[in-house]
Formats: sequence, C-alpha cells, structure tokens
Amino acid sequence: MVVHELGKESPRHLVPARVYIAVWIALLIFTGLTTGVAYIDLGVFNTVVALLIAGIKMMLVVLFFMHVKYISGMPRIVMVAAVFWLAIMMAFTVADEVSRGWTPFGQPWSGLILPYLPHLSQLSHFLH
Repeated sequence: MVVHELGKESPRHLVPARVYIAVWIALLIFTGLTTGVAYIDLGVFNTVVALLIAGIKMMLVVLFFMHVKYISGMPRIVMVAAVFWLAIMMAFTVADEVSRGWTPFGQPWSGLILPYLPHLSQLSHFLH
C-alpha cells in the first residue's frame, strides 16, 4: 500500500514486465505494418489505414504505458474528455474542409475584397 499525504492508503498496481514487453512488440509490429502499407498503393485509403494504425498504437501507449487501463475516477474522466474533445475538433476540421468550394485555380484577393471595401481602392496598386 502507498500512503498519500492525506493519510489515505491506496493499492499500488504493479504491471508485470511481460505486459510491457508484449505491448512493445505490438508497437514494433504496428510500426512495421505502417511502413509496409506505405509501399502499397491503396489510393485514398493509404492515409486512412495509416491513421487507423496510428490510433491503435496511441491507444496501446495510453492504456498501458500511461496506466489509464488501471486507474479510475477523475483521471479516467479527463482522458475520455480529452479524446472526446479531440474528436470534436477533428470533426469540425473535416466539416470545414469538405464544405469549402475549392477550385483548382485560386482567385486574386484584389478582385474579391476591393469591391466590398471601397476605402481600400487607393491601396490597390500595392496588391498588383
């Protein structure tokens, strides 16, 4: 038992070395898999597969090396909230990217802004 500064005892969790070795081997295998997939042409799915493998590796590190698998209470809630917040931010980023009407050729700023800002028309010679 480990005694904290408040005098409360909490059980100490010891992870066997074989768990760390197994996770390390799994991380090496997934790293090799990522490298192998990079040489295979999957079209648009190359990035998807690489991110999926990276997500699995991230979960292994968080669960075992950061001991999230063995904790409860507020630290676990904070970790879940962080992953949820990351998912929200990624969803907004993807929604922004998908909703834009991208064209293959960019438009000049002068043609887009100056008609709406007449007081800047005297500065148009700096934009060309």
